[in-house]
Amino acid sequence: MHSKSIAILMTSMALAACGGNDSNSNSSPLSNAPKVIMDSDFNTMGDDGQLFAMTTQLMAQGKVNLLGLTVVTGNDWLLQEQADALKAVERMGVQNTVGVYAGANYPLQYDVASIRVQQAANPNGYFGAWMRPEPTQASQLTAPPDGFATSTKLQAENASDYIIDTVKKYPNQVTILEVGPPTNLALALQKAPEIASLIKQIVYMGGAMAVPGNANAVGELNWWFDPLAVRTVLQTSIPQSVIPLDVTDTVPLTESVYDQIANNPNKQTAVTRAYAIANANAFSTNTDIFDTLTIAYFTDPTYATQTKSAYLDIDTSSGETQGQVKVYQNPVAGASPQKITYVTQFDNNRFFNLYIDLLTRPVPVTLP
Repeated sequence: MHSKSIAILMTSMALAACGGNDSNSNSSPLSNAPKVIMDSDFNTMGDDGQLFAMTTQLMAQGKVNLLGLTVVTGNDWLLQEQADALKAVERMGVQNTVGVYAGANYPLQYDVASIRVQQAANPNGYFGAWMRPEPTQASQLTAPPDGFATSTKLQAENASDYIIDTVKKYPNQVTILEVGPPTNLALALQKAPEIASLIKQIVYMGGAMAVPGNANAVGELNWWFDPLAVRTVLQTSIPQSVIPLDVTDTVPLTESVYDQIANNPNKQTAVTRAYAIANANAFSTNTDIFDTLTIAYFTDPTYATQTKSAYLDIDTSSGETQGQVKVYQNPVAGASPQKITYVTQFDNNRFFNLYIDLLTRPVPVTLP
């Protein structure tokens, strides 16, 4: 799909710029809560959708102030993801507080021929949007289980511009939960490099440090999808922490956890029903927990029971080493200028108590 066509389609779906988060006025209980932007390759109730539901429940408790939801192609193509995201803000009842901002539809650089070769060489690999045709119009989108959004529209501002404006509005206060390919964030840094000193921190789900990849043999999807964007962000001085496959491989979704969310007769909501459909039998295919670990770690880093730190770089070449993370104990030209913490072990029992609780709370939320 041509960028012009996407721009026209997005404009037709966009809200004429009145949106914005009003939870930061001095009178709001959320004004002093930790500020977050969720930058996501969104899905209805896979890991990104679960993270959004959990984060908005934490908003209802006054523990997190989610300023906006920015969307980037990764798990799926942008048009599908933004439709899922618009429904998510309605489902959770935060459509008047949390705006949805559409971002990059393609990585900073990509080689489709190489991607197809990698797919053929890794038939069990997960390649996200590249595994399906790109939709070009609304009629080609798949509705969430509870239907498309009925009234909520995209914000008019592009995701990267929203990140720039918000970070400048709240200097050194905003954490980016980077749970998709970081294309939007890299574009923001390219447009406005001065924001690097204004972002409080980045918490990623991405990368594979010392374990096999889940896309090609060495690359984790989020970082494999746009390694140039990853490298762009790693090379800044922004404080960064990573939830890589090294830890998510050790946090499996079990049938017991699934049942406590999907099949509790006393706690049925739009979230648990969508969760039941999206994750049916996931536990039988060795599905692990991914993006949702970021919000636990963000709210309390002691959820991580073991971490390591290193100077990080990533292979940006097209081919079987695309997305491979390079881990160094000493400074190396091209790698991150400071050591970056990455998590290798999680307190699973404590995490699942939080996970089950937040995903089974009443919906829609009531914000303070």
